[in-house]
Amino acid sequence: MKAIVFSEQGSTEVLQYTDVPKPTLDTNEALIKVEACAVNYLDIHARRNRPEIEAKLRRGDTPHILGSDIAGTIAEIGAAVRGVAVGDRVVLAPCIPCGICSDCHRGTENLCDTQELIGFQTNGGYAEYVKAPAQNAIQMSAALSFVNAAAMPIAYLTAWHMLMTRAQLRPEDDVLILGVGGGVGSAGLQIAKLTGARVFATASSDEKLERARQMGADVMINYKDRDFSEVVLDVTKGRGVDVVLEHVGAATWDQSIASLAKNGRLVSCGVTTGNIGTINIRKMYQKQLTVMGSALGTVAELRTLVHLAGRGKLEPIIDRVLPLHRAGEAHLLLENRQNFGKICLCPNI
Repeated sequence: MKAIVFSEQGSTEVLQYTDVPKPTLDTNEALIKVEACAVNYLDIHARRNRPEIEAKLRRGDTPHILGSDIAGTIAEIGAAVRGVAVGDRVVLAPCIPCGICSDCHRGTENLCDTQELIGFQTNGGYAEYVKAPAQNAIQMSAALSFVNAAAMPIAYLTAWHMLMTRAQLRPEDDVLILGVGGGVGSAGLQIAKLTGARVFATASSDEKLERARQMGADVMINYKDRDFSEVVLDVTKGRGVDVVLEHVGAATWDQSIASLAKNGRLVSCGVTTGNIGTINIRKMYQKQLTVMGSALGTVAELRTLVHLAGRGKLEPIIDRVLPLHRAGEAHLLLENRQNFGKICLCPNI
């Protein structure tokens, strides 16, 4: 089969489009014919410098295949597989939990200490075929395209868990969405508007903010022109927002905290600009702020999202679709923030 592989970390030049063996199945696994695989920032970090990938490559577990956001059809199933069948249209839940720890038994498998991510610890969807535990295969409606389905597992699941499960977003809330042009940002905007919240959106260009306005954003802020916390406080007459969806990290941390109203909730899922942020503890307890972390989400939450998308309640934002062999180009577009929404790779175009 054809796949995008790499055997050393570096620039996009390390990505090679080549032939590799088709995966062989264990008894509880399914083989998926990949129809679409979305590109994530984690793919870029894995290709460039993530130590987990470096260790994997040093062990000789090469070549590595990226890709965590996968939709396709089941081509084969292992002998012990039940509940899905050859020919089913599916989207893959990206995390493979241990299944035996207390977190897994509670249905909060995204907290499992030994979980693996498809395309990170295992080979992923930048290929014509990928294997995964059959329990990760979520059947989907024929009304949901493979490209739209592939856009959901990382970005939409992350945004849903942040806003709905962790921050408990309410219809009367004001919510600030950082980086609305990215996958998590555009997903967060859709989910917030579906909930009925008023949305403040930040982006690096007026073009992206216009797209956000068309999607329903109420207040648009170009963070290159202004301190977004000042705009938030101006618009809310000093009150601030109830929820901040934070996935940038050190560069925006102070502004994000400053944007919060009393009893405000900041929920963070990423640190693309650095791990360390400081907080004024006195202001935190005086305003009774809540600062919380969030990582991906559960299979049950992803099933909810797939159901909503199948009914047309959510429509993933797709920036563009590229053939698999142009994965390097997709990485560069993402690195240079030239996208609005998800970039998907398709092996069959």
